[in-house]
Amino acid sequence: MNRRTWRAARRLAALALATACALSLPAVTAHAGPTKAAADFDILVFSKTAGFRHDAIPAGTEALRTLGAQNNFSVTATEDAGAFTPANLASYEAVVFLSTTGDVLDDTQQNALQSYVDNGGGYLGVHAAADTEYDWPYYNQLVGAYFKSHPAIQQATVKNEDRTHPATAQLAPTWTRTDEWYNYRTNPRSGVHVLQTLDESTYSGGEMGADHPITWCHPQGNGRSFYTGLGHTIESYSDASFRSLLLGAVRYTAGAAPADCSAPSGTRAVEAETYTSGSGVQPAAHAGASGGQTLGYIDNGDWAGYASVSTQGASTFTAKVSSAGTGGTVEVRSGSSTGTLLGSVQVPVTGSWDTFTTVSTALTSSASGPLFLRFTGGSGSLFDIDTFTLGAAPVTKALNQSVHLFYYPWYGSPVVNGDWRHWQQGGHTPPDDIGADLYPALGPYDSADYTGAVAQHMKWVARSGAGVLVYSWWGRGSYEDGIARGVLDAAQKEGIKVAWHLEPYAGRTGVSTADDIRYINTTYGDHPAFYRSAEHGDKGAFYVFSSLDVADWTALDGVTGNSIVLAQTTDTSKIQHFSGLYTYDGIAGATAPGWKQAGDYARANNLIWSPSVAPGYIDDRAVPGNTTPTVDRADGAAYDRQWGNALAPETGGPPTWVSVTSFNEWHEGSSIEPADDTPPAGHNYQTYDGAYGLTGPAAETSYLDRTAYWADRFLNARN
Repeated sequence: MNRRTWRAARRLAALALATACALSLPAVTAHAGPTKAAADFDILVFSKTAGFRHDAIPAGTEALRTLGAQNNFSVTATEDAGAFTPANLASYEAVVFLSTTGDVLDDTQQNALQSYVDNGGGYLGVHAAADTEYDWPYYNQLVGAYFKSHPAIQQATVKNEDRTHPATAQLAPTWTRTDEWYNYRTNPRSGVHVLQTLDESTYSGGEMGADHPITWCHPQGNGRSFYTGLGHTIESYSDASFRSLLLGAVRYTAGAAPADCSAPSGTRAVEAETYTSGSGVQPAAHAGASGGQTLGYIDNGDWAGYASVSTQGASTFTAKVSSAGTGGTVEVRSGSSTGTLLGSVQVPVTGSWDTFTTVSTALTSSASGPLFLRFTGGSGSLFDIDTFTLGAAPVTKALNQSVHLFYYPWYGSPVVNGDWRHWQQGGHTPPDDIGADLYPALGPYDSADYTGAVAQHMKWVARSGAGVLVYSWWGRGSYEDGIARGVLDAAQKEGIKVAWHLEPYAGRTGVSTADDIRYINTTYGDHPAFYRSAEHGDKGAFYVFSSLDVADWTALDGVTGNSIVLAQTTDTSKIQHFSGLYTYDGIAGATAPGWKQAGDYARANNLIWSPSVAPGYIDDRAVPGNTTPTVDRADGAAYDRQWGNALAPETGGPPTWVSVTSFNEWHEGSSIEPADDTPPAGHNYQTYDGAYGLTGPAAETSYLDRTAYWADRFLNARN
């Protein structure tokens, strides 16, 4: 279920329950910022304490209110655990535990929070949220790790391990700040996606060694979890960098900003005592166990379930065990305690509950449900389990091969090409002065820098969720033809496929274009990155720019049997001999002229319809004195409008593909490639600052991430 559908379902649930629950809902503080009806999303800030009370809680609450007012989300703050009912939680996209401590929820409230998160809600834990609910195993999984200790407040260096997450994208590789630095009972890395770590050599009192996570995120059921150990001091909440961390965390947990929070692939160690359901079993204290506890009191027929541990792709099971009882068998099951049996392993007697050994087994069956362990053996206590690991093959999210990015490989620099190429358009003098109104984050790069700029491009294309780039090609023997194989090689490494944009070189005709298609198929068709549409007979794809400039396209009949060839037009009377049509125009996408007729015609005649969308358009520096209209990006609203036009039935949707103008056409200002947030001074460059509420370095990748959002939405609509 996507975020919008889930939110709508929750709204309906809330409305249905509102009357029945009106008299029992807890008192909460007034909403801050936009009203719920006007807000993009809503969050609940919970700061109840049953232990130590942090004096920074009011500052934290006020900071979240300010961020809500500035970024169009509503904030409701409460210290009443009665807010944790299914009806009330249904009103929020995310719940923030702001330095909560101790046992703050009863069993009914715990069940409400668990159901809320596992069914699509978001959880954000700040600082002492890790010092909360020690007797609730599910919460250990939700927060990631429990608090152990801390030294005195002091300065330390935070290493920003992953700077692609919206919470950390605006930060430098290291960050020196003053805070109270938590040690945790266990290292959470195996089960979460670590974003920040502490450099213990820069302060005193660290107890976790070289790998000391301090901020992390992970999926939890169908929901999202984020935790940061930062935020003890009042001063933290007036620090711009910490506020940007909070904002990115809020947007991620609310489902408003996509991020890869998957745990490390391959294996995942789980504390066995963190079961979410069970029969007969209990945590047992053992000083020598990981985290100081085991899954204990195991008798014949007992079981334990782990809602957030999927068995999908699992191929091995390994456990650290001990037994001063009779030993026995661990059955590894999926879905329930009587679900699919994936495998089993014998547990020997070790002679002491504190003497551990490791057992393992291959899993010979497959399933995709949550993990359950069932225990069998003789009478009395059987064994304890400290930790276990499921071995699994890496899972990679598939890219959407129905989203195509126009890619321009025509740039050159003195370092690689021997001279500047294209960057000087409009009479400019690189490197600081280039023919573009935005300045690339990579600077004026060379399109033949395969291991540098091109390799980074492919990582960014993959981040955008698009599965296909459309390579600008200017004829046989051209510069672009000469470097095509190097770009194909780089694309292959990131799982990107390559289609072709046939440009209007001098003397181009219908016959020469048909010959060009044969040449490309022969020269590059055997490359593994060469795009072939599985839905259309494994044909390659060719976009023909300025197709209206050629009157006779009859020669295409000789190549459309094994190639998809698209005309650039919405005039369906001009597409005879073509396989379909696209628009390219990043200006027209704002109003979608002719899109409805073109899309309807294409579907009725089994043709390809690939409308083109752009984030904006400005070519003033590349073409001085021109009168081409400018399309302002409007902080992302222009891009969203064009994507909406592409997908909406009233403007020609649903399309076969969506083409994006462009990944890197810098001259036209239509790029989604990251633009430098601090470009060279004195040239009046624009930036992406403000896009989707992001500023500074975080805004540089905003259009990549928004493309990923729309690519995912397009994929869901197609399915």
